[in-house]
Amino acid sequence: MLSTKAERIDEWAARNGRAFLRFDYSGHGESEGRFEEGTIGQWLEDSLAVIRQLTNGPQILVGSSMGGWISLLVAKAFAQSGETGRLAGLVLIAPAVDFTEALMWRNMPEAARRDIEEKGVWLRQSEYAPDPYPVTKALIEDGRRHLLYGRPIRSHSPVHILQGMQDPDVPWAHAMQLVEHLAGDPVAVTLIKDGDHRLSRDEDIARLLAAIEGIAPSN
Repeated sequence: MLSTKAERIDEWAARNGRAFLRFDYSGHGESEGRFEEGTIGQWLEDSLAVIRQLTNGPQILVGSSMGGWISLLVAKAFAQSGETGRLAGLVLIAPAVDFTEALMWRNMPEAARRDIEEKGVWLRQSEYAPDPYPVTKALIEDGRRHLLYGRPIRSHSPVHILQGMQDPDVPWAHAMQLVEHLAGDPVAVTLIKDGDHRLSRDEDIARLLAAIEGIAPSN
């Protein structure tokens, strides 16, 4: 919630008289808990609890990387519970849909898979932090219970995807695969030719804010 994108959206919302809710999943950022004890299902429940308890009316979900997957899972949960009117739209930045399986497990070295199976955890080096972060067996196994690819995905609302074509973590082809799965929803895609995974430059933030405004223009 203290990332560049979240801070800039907060500033934009304040200038435009718009409500804005931001939060960190358990084990992330300002929230309590241990990251290695988290799973996709737990972080989905975090999101549903916060949105249901602290917001009213249609919301625009803005999700980056894993947050893109979580946003789509929130939309699925709302649809299953008859709450489709809770979403005005989704803005997804480098959406890492099904990443535990499609982007991690399938591409892991055999030694890493063995560590997960036998030790329950693999320490993966990160470009975004000095210390490696744990990839747990629980994360992989729980992720398989929340996979979206392989069947149609519905958000029942407009979706705008922003994707850097120089993203080393979520290939732009992965985002286009999501577009194919969202056949029943109106979808716009912005491909940034020189964009990275974070898309936090000033020009990237401008595109993000424009995407939010495009879904629900200010009065």
